[in-house]
Amino acid sequence: MQATAYTYDPETRSGSVLLDDGTPVEFGADAFEAGGLLLLRPGQRVRIETEPGGPGGGPRITLVTLQTF
Repeated sequence: MQATAYTYDPETRSGSVLLDDGTPVEFGADAFEAGGLLLLRPGQRVRIETEPGGPGGGPRITLVTLQTF
């Protein structure tokens, strides 16, 4: 699934993305580290993997990495 980086805190290595429908979804350091990234800037297109069980019954992001074509 694709999304757009919305926020990122380099100290906690966590942040949030906006899904293509505008829904914000937060991710933790574990998802960021699973993607092997060093930095993330708001506005970058990313690829995410999710699983059920996130806050409020929404998706939980398990991986964030840069979108490649």
